[in-house]
Amino acid sequence: MEKQSLSQQTARRLYGLIAAEKKLSPGEKLPNELELSQEMGVSRATLREAIRELVTQGVLEVRRGRGTFVSRRVEEINDFGFSALDRVRGQLRDLFELRAVFEPEMAALACRRATPEELADILSQGERVAAAIRAGDDRTGADRDFHAAIVRATHNEFMTRLLPVISQAVETAIVSGDHGERLAEYTLRDHALLMEFFVKRDPEGTRHAMAVHMRHAMDEMGLEID
Repeated sequence: MEKQSLSQQTARRLYGLIAAEKKLSPGEKLPNELELSQEMGVSRATLREAIRELVTQGVLEVRRGRGTFVSRRVEEINDFGFSALDRVRGQLRDLFELRAVFEPEMAALACRRATPEELADILSQGERVAAAIRAGDDRTGADRDFHAAIVRATHNEFMTRLLPVISQAVETAIVSGDHGERLAEYTLRDHALLMEFFVKRDPEGTRHAMAVHMRHAMDEMGLEID
């Protein structure tokens, strides 16, 4: 059995406070980040990662502008062994492993094959992602649309069929917005470089930029690939 990271241990403890000890009730708002991190004896970064895992699990939910709350459906989740959280992390790792294999090649193909209209769409969707990050808004939809525009521009039917998988990976990764500012900063820089290569019609550059983007995302989310 793999040794759990500190964030996973923290997630388990927080889940225990909710499901076993009943110290936090369904619908109740979590204490503020500083107070809760001090209470649990972990850094705020570790707490954020633990909360992200619990949001993905469905134990917690983020209400934009209001805070993080215990899900009202938490009593339906009966998994004190935490295997579901392990499965979610494993699935996310597998999704990003698939993306790391295919998306750099998709970017290179799209760079070569995109029509002027498709190229304009890729750049437009990329700007939407950047605008959302700068405004501190949810970028899930924009990020999904950006990658979808790239896949469509490959003009490859079978790559297009991977769109649901890519969309699932994007949505799962950003669901709580709790990966921290570094992931947003990486995305901003990586997308800017990617779009620069698209404008130059440089397939090798786009391939490299997309590979770097996948690596940054996996590293920031702690998704180790053997």
